[in-house]
Amino acid sequence: MNARINPEILRHPTHVLSNAHLDALEEEAIFILREVAAAFERPTLLFSGGKDSLVLLKCAEKAFLDKDRGGSLPYPLLMIDTGHNFHEVTDFRDYRARQLGANLIVRSVEDSMARGTVRLAHPGESRNVHQSVTLLEAIDEFRFDALIGGARRDEEKARAKERIFSHRDAFGQWQPKAQRPELWTLFNTRLQPGEHFRVFPISNWTELDVWQYIEREKIELPSLYYAHQRQVVERKGLLVPVTDLTPLREGEQAVEKTVRFRTVGDITCTCPVESGAVTPAEIVIETLAADVSERGATRMDDKTSDASMEKRKKEGYF
Repeated sequence: MNARINPEILRHPTHVLSNAHLDALEEEAIFILREVAAAFERPTLLFSGGKDSLVLLKCAEKAFLDKDRGGSLPYPLLMIDTGHNFHEVTDFRDYRARQLGANLIVRSVEDSMARGTVRLAHPGESRNVHQSVTLLEAIDEFRFDALIGGARRDEEKARAKERIFSHRDAFGQWQPKAQRPELWTLFNTRLQPGEHFRVFPISNWTELDVWQYIEREKIELPSLYYAHQRQVVERKGLLVPVTDLTPLREGEQAVEKTVRFRTVGDITCTCPVESGAVTPAEIVIETLAADVSERGATRMDDKTSDASMEKRKKEGYF
């Protein structure tokens, strides 16, 4: 985050950097959210309490709720919990669901472990990849035919290949070479029994767009997204938070740094970055200067290989 940027932007970021394009992005997201409600019988909105899902939830509010006449979301919220999520995020997830009066469904990887459908190679293994099993079990339990997610194409190579309406076969698998064309915002939503769609209304947004929207709409976020003091240790170029789940290894020494999280997920694979940004406007400036994607800078599970995300998505991952 050391790229050189116009000092005028630093002094007056909200006056120099236009956010007029956000109206078009928001309009597209609202159109897609309404299209899902009209086209599917049992949709759900994937909601983790992270920044992208909170932006998506804000668009859903605008799509379906009226500040004067009220209303309710036409589909439930679904969270797949690894059991190793940051409590700040899960607490905020519950707070927002209560605030909206939304139906929040939580299914846990630990339940899948108890059923024997998830087996860890060792107790310290990250549960992140195993969310796919729990998610497919939830789809089968509730017979969901569309799952709305906050993934964006700029996050990672495999996600850049996604259509907005991403078809999944009866096994919950994604076939990147067999996706349906999406011309003139016409979406083919036909399904065979047992199949479903993953739908990504903010596919065309970037990390910068998300933070500009958060600033414009004054969207509340979990405190982890802003600068705070934390004990960390450097591993493979990442700052790993020192926790009970990610303890120091032999010979390592923790240091206290001022950090924030660009993305949040399972504690065992999510890392913060050094930052002093305490407001969305300050994060907008940092994002302008960033030369590494948020997942590339913060996710240990994406470091295994260039194809790791695509492999997981083919197996049913978000």
